[in-house]
Amino acid sequence: MKSVAASLLFVLLAGMSFLLGIHAQDRDQGRSMVVSRGGIVSAESPLAAQAGATILAHGGNAIDAAVATNAVMGVVAPMMNGIGGDLFAIVYDAKTGKLYGINASGWSPAGLTIDFLKSHGITAMPQSGINSVTVPGAVDGWAKLLDRFGRKKFAEVLAPAIHYAREGFPVPERTAENWVVDSPSFAADANFSKTYIPGGHSPRLGEVFRNADLANSLEKIAAGGRDAYYEGPIGRAIVETSRSLGGTMNLDDLAAYSSEWVEPISTTYRDWTVYEIPPNGQGIAALEMLNLMERFPVAQFGSLSADALHVMIESKKLAYADLLRYVGDPKYSAIPVAQMLSKEYAKNRAAQIDMKRANCNVAAGTLPAGGDTTYLTVVDSEGNMVSLIQSNYSGFGSGVVAGGAGFVLQNRGGLFSLDPASPNALAGHKRPLHTIIPGFMTRGDERIAFGIMGGFNQAQAHAQFVSDIADGGMNIQAALETPRFTKYTFSGCDVDMEHRVPQAVRDDLTSRGHLITEWLGFSSHFGGGQAVLRDFKNKINFGASDPRKDGEAIPEPPPAKP
Repeated sequence: MKSVAASLLFVLLAGMSFLLGIHAQDRDQGRSMVVSRGGIVSAESPLAAQAGATILAHGGNAIDAAVATNAVMGVVAPMMNGIGGDLFAIVYDAKTGKLYGINASGWSPAGLTIDFLKSHGITAMPQSGINSVTVPGAVDGWAKLLDRFGRKKFAEVLAPAIHYAREGFPVPERTAENWVVDSPSFAADANFSKTYIPGGHSPRLGEVFRNADLANSLEKIAAGGRDAYYEGPIGRAIVETSRSLGGTMNLDDLAAYSSEWVEPISTTYRDWTVYEIPPNGQGIAALEMLNLMERFPVAQFGSLSADALHVMIESKKLAYADLLRYVGDPKYSAIPVAQMLSKEYAKNRAAQIDMKRANCNVAAGTLPAGGDTTYLTVVDSEGNMVSLIQSNYSGFGSGVVAGGAGFVLQNRGGLFSLDPASPNALAGHKRPLHTIIPGFMTRGDERIAFGIMGGFNQAQAHAQFVSDIADGGMNIQAALETPRFTKYTFSGCDVDMEHRVPQAVRDDLTSRGHLITEWLGFSSHFGGGQAVLRDFKNKINFGASDPRKDGEAIPEPPPAKP
């Protein structure tokens, strides 16, 4: 009898254990966070993240790893980013506890003006071709980051990117999809086709792609630094290509360019402080959105409730109307940053939100006096952190490839306005209103570096991510996976929403006047994010990566034993 009773007890306990196991795994997120005492690199490509993690294992810090990761991203996802694009970053220095921002967005050529375009019969800002090209800022940004904070030289951090460019890499799923969608528009250009459509077709999933010209350009930068790009053979190739296409860029435009260290701007949301890069970027819209959302009990509403989403969508419309009205290059017009981030202004602006009806015609507020992209983030074992975003703007940017250089030039100039009264009006050596933004947030001993790419999706996605953590109590992986909405337009009641938002919630929003377009699955239409968190009290790092991209959060491997 004792053996029978023991057997029954064993079965009962095993069953309870099984049930408890099911309960422990009952969650909405699809993957776990990466947890490590060592560094972590989160990027849109496992190859890129691995390159950064290896740099950490070889004595580099978060800044070295970020540059190495970004350089590989430019090789393996060339439609998204590369040395023909711009860069922004926020750096957290663990020793001082200070944040540093860098704005490595390029300016327009001196000769690219409204009058120049009009003299050629152009009445709207070109979205591709040579007249959409601005000076690429990424390489100068890399140089300044390494000079100020890095431990490694260009030769070491660029070595993985040079390897993948010369030896090749198998093209992953989403990158293959983007390649086949983005490349046909530029197939008629000989330089572009030679570089990105070898053999007459876009590289397919698993097909090995090589770019010897890009490997040569990266080797020049590894040997000669930023001057090899802006004052050397790479710059000359850019200028010669521009001249052949009737563009205005010259060597002085490149040589005179310098990225800038800037002070991050911030606001508080609940018990978190959230930081963004100041204008000319759109980060200020994310902060204004949060100020507006803070006027409502979003946590009580519930993260995916109709009330919470209605507040966020309406806040987006108000903040983006102000973004379009007031933001440009601060060197050319005064940007009312303090007024836009005022809590009192948010109080007055939030009063315009009607909880029962969507506003389809939102105007900018009266202030008181006073694409495609890649995002990556790194934390090292000491707690240094980098939030970095880099982009060509649209897929394959302008479509212009500098002869023999192996990379496409960005079309960031397409964001300028040809309205002389706009703060974002085109002018020589001016930076346009910029979409790419790195984010950072702090609370007590916690620091989170995060970003979610995707053109004008970014500020609204940042606000949703922050709310998921601050209001929803989610961890960073769950916050990246949560269904999102996005609205790329600046007017109207249209809004895109992932179908994972419950049908009843979408029906409720529709009854309030929102015109919802449903998107299936984890759609890259809603951007792709990465995040790392540092718990300074316990000296533990956490990493997360968005399933909407090919990426991964990869921990630093242990040092190799001799």
